[in-house]
Amino acid sequence: MTWDPAQYLKYEGHRLRPAIDLIARIPLAAPGTIVDLGCGAGNVARVLADRFAGATIDGVDSDKAMLARARESTATDPRFRWNEGDLAHWHPPYPVDVIFSNAALHWLGAHDALFPALMQKLAPHGVLAVQMPDNHAAPSHEALFDTARSLRWRSLAEPLMRTRPVAPLESYHAWLAPLAHKLDLWRTTYLQALPPTPSGEHPIVAWMRGSTLTPFVPVLGADAEAFVADFAARVEAAYPRQREGGVLFPFSRVFVVAQRGA
Repeated sequence: MTWDPAQYLKYEGHRLRPAIDLIARIPLAAPGTIVDLGCGAGNVARVLADRFAGATIDGVDSDKAMLARARESTATDPRFRWNEGDLAHWHPPYPVDVIFSNAALHWLGAHDALFPALMQKLAPHGVLAVQMPDNHAAPSHEALFDTARSLRWRSLAEPLMRTRPVAPLESYHAWLAPLAHKLDLWRTTYLQALPPTPSGEHPIVAWMRGSTLTPFVPVLGADAEAFVADFAARVEAAYPRQREGGVLFPFSRVFVVAQRGA
């Protein structure tokens, strides 16, 4: 799966807001070490550096293009280190004060094992802070799943579907409460006003090109744009455009902040 930093960052403001909300709830004044799992283009890591000026920040991502953008944007700042790696098999060389992940861990499975394992990698009083999109029951994603299940695309696209990548909040509580001194879980729905696109493409399709559609494009190859057109027709019906061509897009996210004991 290859990411396009430019496409992802077209909606940087909307994508950054939940990260800022998550950072505000980290209950540490001056962590020394922060790991940004799924750091992408490094835009969130720069906000972490602004909030925690004395911290060293290690960004970990599997995408070369995203990491290249991150390195370019922080080339003169020695606080940042960027590492290519598989998030599912990441192991720090030392206990970490903050493990931070914004919109990344929903791409991984087995959260019942993953989240407790991340807690074990924290230093005493360390914090696991995670935000994940939880919009997979929305009409936008149902339109994508319906497209993938349709006869034309089923053989290639249906195996890529991840209809429930995020568990209920009660499950994260059950997995983390035995390991956490403090535990804060919540869900927020942001009403995103997406502007019209220069190309005339439906704004939600453009949004999802930078995220949920990403795994489908390389698998479908030359047929990818036909698949997107099929999906776009369903999105147009589910989300009518406003008079100027923009659209209101409610988008839900879940947040986990767990602090380890001494």
